[in-house]
Amino acid sequence: MSGRGRGLGVTAVVLGLVGLVLGFGSFGYARAAYGGSILQGPSMSPTYKQGDRVFFERVDGTQVRRGDVVLFSAPDRYGFTADVMARVIGVGGDHVVCCTGEGSRARVTVNGTPLQEPYVKDGHADGARKAYGVKVPKGRLFLLGDNRANSHDSRFFTADHGGTVPAPAVKGRVIHSRTAPALIVIGMFAGVVSLLLGLGFGIVAPAERWRKAVPTVPPWPMRA
Repeated sequence: MSGRGRGLGVTAVVLGLVGLVLGFGSFGYARAAYGGSILQGPSMSPTYKQGDRVFFERVDGTQVRRGDVVLFSAPDRYGFTADVMARVIGVGGDHVVCCTGEGSRARVTVNGTPLQEPYVKDGHADGARKAYGVKVPKGRLFLLGDNRANSHDSRFFTADHGGTVPAPAVKGRVIHSRTAPALIVIGMFAGVVSLLLGLGFGIVAPAERWRKAVPTVPPWPMRA
């Protein structure tokens, strides 16, 4: 085997292995760490509109914080298995009360502190005009939509643990930055390119070895 043919063969193997690791590794990590969903209703308007595609990182419900937008599943409550999107207002131990003030001045309070919620539609933190005071149990979350006038959220289930949902019901936390998904896509693309290059070198290497192995016959007669 010629040195050039051997070198091409080694390059093909290395590029192929790198491509497999990058491609399948990026794909596997993406499936395990992130997900996507399409918003089916108006409950999170104006932050997210019906039909918007959102990306989320798969996190445990105990990792989310007040203000996070999460996807969760509550089939016993809503009658369907599809994920529901809402914003975390209170976590275990919080006391959530609605509302101080009236009209556009109404504010939800958490542990006695009025929340500043620039994300709520039309500035109305109440919306349903439904007073409530909930002490969030440990390991549970109090969730509201940003469109308070059109969101079937924790306010309407106060008879069931104060309307809260168990933290394990959370599927993921919505992410605003597309950096991580973009890097994963780049990793998968780089893996495919590397794999194709490895395949190309793998095709060239045997041809190079064969070319070196076949003796060249001159096209003119030779005299002893």
